[in-house]
Amino acid sequence: MPIETTLTLVAILLLLVLSAFFSGSETALTAVSRARMHALDLEGNQRARAVNNLLAAPERIIGTVLLGNNLVNILASALTTSLLIRLFGDFGVAYATIVMTALVVIFAEVLPKTYALAFSDRISLSVAPVMGVLIVVLKPLTITVGFIVRQILKLTPSRVDDKANILAAHEEIRGTIELQTKEGAVARYDADMLGGVLDLRDLQVADIMVHRTKMETINADDPPQDIVDELLKNQYTRVPIWKDEPENIVGVLHTKDLFSALGHAGWDVTKLDVRSLAVQPWFVPDTTGLKDQLNHFLKRKAQLALVVDEYGEVQGLITLEDILEEIVGQIADEHDTHEVQIRLQPDGTVNVDGTVAIRDLNRQMDWNLPDEEATTIAGLVIHEAQTIPEPGQAFTFYGYRFEILRKSRNKITALRVSPAGRGEGRANQASAGSTTS
Repeated sequence: MPIETTLTLVAILLLLVLSAFFSGSETALTAVSRARMHALDLEGNQRARAVNNLLAAPERIIGTVLLGNNLVNILASALTTSLLIRLFGDFGVAYATIVMTALVVIFAEVLPKTYALAFSDRISLSVAPVMGVLIVVLKPLTITVGFIVRQILKLTPSRVDDKANILAAHEEIRGTIELQTKEGAVARYDADMLGGVLDLRDLQVADIMVHRTKMETINADDPPQDIVDELLKNQYTRVPIWKDEPENIVGVLHTKDLFSALGHAGWDVTKLDVRSLAVQPWFVPDTTGLKDQLNHFLKRKAQLALVVDEYGEVQGLITLEDILEEIVGQIADEHDTHEVQIRLQPDGTVNVDGTVAIRDLNRQMDWNLPDEEATTIAGLVIHEAQTIPEPGQAFTFYGYRFEILRKSRNKITALRVSPAGRGEGRANQASAGSTTS
C-alpha cells in the first residue's frame, strides 16, 4: 500500500477519534450530575472543579464542540472522498458518502454518546482538562463565529429570551425529584417533604389557614373561672380572645402566661385579669405567601397570626406548625384530638370530610386533584358543579367520582371519592345516586 494512502487512512482514523471525543464530551458534560460535581469540588477534586468551571459557561462548551466536530468531520469526509476517487474514480464520491455516513453515525455519534450517557460523571472528569485546553485554543475562532452570528441576528426581528428557553431551577429540582421517585431512588415520603418545601412559594396563607368557623376562641367577658375551665379542656396553648363579637379579636392568650399569673395570685381565679394577660394580636393578609409568612414567624419569634381579608375581616388563623405540616405532613402530640378525616374503604373508595384540604388528600392518596380554584374537597365540588348539591348526588370531573354523603345546611360535610374510568369528562352532573360521564 502506498505510503500516501496509509497516511490518509491514519489521518481519517484520528479525525474520527476526535469526532467521537467531541460528541462524547458534549453529551457527558450535558448529562453530568452538577450536585455530584459540586460535592467533589468541595472535597478538593481538581477535575471536578474543572468540570464546574466549564459548566459555569455552557456556551463555551457548545461553541467549541460544534466548531471542533464540524472541522474534523468535514476534513475526514474530504480526505475519504479524495482517497476513494483516486482508487475508484468518479464512483468514489458515492462510496465516500456511504462509508463516512456509516462511520460517523456509528463510531463518532451513537457509540460515544451512548457510552457518555451511561458514565457521564466519569467521562466528564476525564475530558474536562482537555476540553478546557481546546476552549482556549479554539477561542479566537469561536469568538469570530459568534460575532458573525450576532451580526446576522441583528438583521432579524427575533429576540433572545433566556427566561423563556431555560428551565427554571425550581422546576428543574421538582422534575428531578419526581423522576427519582418514579425510579425508586427517592421514597415517596421524602419526595413529599421536598415537594412541600418547593411549594411554599406557590401557596398563600389562605390556602392552609384554620378557617374562622373552626377556630377555638374565648370571650373576654366570660368569668375567669369559665375561661380557665375552657383552657383546661382546650388542646391549644395559644387561644384568640374576642370581645363583643367573635370576629373582633382583641388579643391572644397563652396558657403558660395564664397559669403563671394564677400561681402568683395564690390560685385565686377571681383575682385574674384575663384581658391584661393577652398579647396584642398579629394580623396578616390572606394573600401572604407561605414562604414569606415562615420568615415573618422566625423574625418575630411568634407562632400564631390572625388572617384577614382585603376588608380587614378575620378569616382564620395560621400557626408555625401549620406551615411545617405542609413540609413534613401531619404533626400530632399526645394532647391532639385525632380525627380521621380521610378513611379508605375496603372497596377502594375514600370517605372524606368536606373540610379536608385538597392538598392533604392528594398527598395521602397520591392523587392530582387541582387546588387552584378551591382549598377543600367540598369547595372543589361546589365550584365544579356550580351549585350546592344534595346528599346522593354524584359528579365526575378530573377523572374522579364524587358522591355527596352528608350535608349540613349549606355545607357538604362528607363525600365518597374514587378514581373514575379513564377519559372521564369534567363536571358532569348525575341524577341522585348515579353518575354520568
